[in-house]
Amino acid sequence: MNQLSNVDLPSGPAKWQESSLTGRPHITWAGAISALLLALAALAPTPARAVDGCLVLLCFAAPSWRSIPQCVPPIKQVLRDLSRGKPFPTCGMAGGGNSASHAWASAPTYCPPQYTRVSEGESGPIYSCDYTGAVSVSVQGAPFARTWWTMAGDTVTEFSPAAKAQLGTWDTRFDDDYAAWLAALPPPAPPTDSGS
Repeated sequence: MNQLSNVDLPSGPAKWQESSLTGRPHITWAGAISALLLALAALAPTPARAVDGCLVLLCFAAPSWRSIPQCVPPIKQVLRDLSRGKPFPTCGMAGGGNSASHAWASAPTYCPPQYTRVSEGESGPIYSCDYTGAVSVSVQGAPFARTWWTMAGDTVTEFSPAAKAQLGTWDTRFDDDYAAWLAALPPPAPPTDSGS
C-alpha cells in the first residue's frame, strides 16, 4: 500500500556555506547590510496616522465632544498637533458651507471677555487670553460653534444661538463662565448731570 516515490534531487555535490578559518560561518557584506536594515526597520517608529478631518468637524460640532468616546482621541490629537504648529485637518466631504478652521487667540480682539486678562505695563495695559486658540465650526454657511483650547488640552465651547436651538442641550460652561464674569463686573457709574 505504501509506495515510495522518487524525489528529484539536484545533481552534483551539496553546497554548504563557506566557513572562515575559525570554523564559524562566513558573513558576507550583503548579509550584514541586510541584517542591519532589518534591525533598523524593526526599530523605526511607524508614521502617525493623520487625524480624520471629517470626524474632527463632527466632534467639534457636537454638544460636548468629551462625552462622546469616539471623539476624545481625535480631538486630543488635533489639539496636540495645533500646539505643535501643525495645520488643522480638512474634510473634503463636508459639503457646501460646512467647515472648521483654526485661529490663534489674540486678546483683547480675539478672546472672549471672560477669558481676557489685563495687567498694567510700563506703557499701558497688557492683554492676555486664557486660551491659546479657537476652532470655529460653520454649518450650512453660518457660525455654529467655537471651541477655545489651551496648550494643556483644556477646552470650552461657545455655541451660536442657532446651534443652541438646533441642539437643545449643550455643554454650558462657556455661558456659565460668561454669566459669572458679568456678575463680577462693577456696577455702571451713574450718569452725571451736565449742570443744566
